[in-house]
Amino acid sequence: MIQWYPGHMAKAKRILKDDLKLVDIVIEVADARVPLSSLNPDLRKLINEQSKVTVLNKKDLADSEYNKKWINYFEKETDEDAVLLNSLTGEGVSELKSILNNTYDQIASKLAQKGRNPRRLRAMIIGIPNVGKSALINLLAGSKITTIGNKPGVTKGRQWVNVSKKIRLLDTPGILWPKFSDEDKAYKLALTGAVDNDIFDAELAAYKLIDFIIEINEDILLDAYELDYLEPLAYDILADIGRKRGCLMTGGKVDRNRAARVVVNDFRDGKLGRITLEKPSESAELKVEIDDEE
Repeated sequence: MIQWYPGHMAKAKRILKDDLKLVDIVIEVADARVPLSSLNPDLRKLINEQSKVTVLNKKDLADSEYNKKWINYFEKETDEDAVLLNSLTGEGVSELKSILNNTYDQIASKLAQKGRNPRRLRAMIIGIPNVGKSALINLLAGSKITTIGNKPGVTKGRQWVNVSKKIRLLDTPGILWPKFSDEDKAYKLALTGAVDNDIFDAELAAYKLIDFIIEINEDILLDAYELDYLEPLAYDILADIGRKRGCLMTGGKVDRNRAARVVVNDFRDGKLGRITLEKPSESAELKVEIDDEE
């Protein structure tokens, strides 16, 4: 089982709990390929009834039909605003801005009724590592305000960013929860880059990914790696992929670790196509997990 909970994450969670008292709305960024697994149940418990909007980032890497189904789930089943986003191109950011501006207008109207001047909307951006929080802030601000990286843990501290005359954002470090109770969820987070590569076994992750993809559509692997057929076990399929990709050691033996990295990186980079590893029908699991925490 993958376990990873550095000390800075525990500290960040304590700070975040206090900062929630300062904000009007919470923007939780998740990975559209694994919407269920990339939502932090610890953070959702802290947020409780606070106004929030869920952003499913990396929509370009996820199946377009499941993107629509997940948005429908969040809007109808959880009664939350939800937005699909591609933080590389900015697609979807205008919809998010519209939600934030509407929230600003509502607060400004309430303040005006009390004879008070309007103030900037205070929004907090939260999420697990490497889901694109910094990229989103830069999109909202229209310039490079924060550092962006393709590995977890780039954002180390909290910072306020004025993104417009109406909106002020609080960026926070990516926070994982202290224990992964479900092995599949743990590997989904590893496969999408939320967990540092040095923490998990690449081979085991590749076997999991192969099994996940076969459940979706085995033709994805057949086409991507030009295989004539799939062996019954992921262990043997990885070997076939390794031979096809030239991941060989002296004597012709397959370098399994190298082959595993190829498969994982191909998935992360979208070279296997647009793949969503979770279906909205699994959403009941999210409700149970959050309820059990309370």
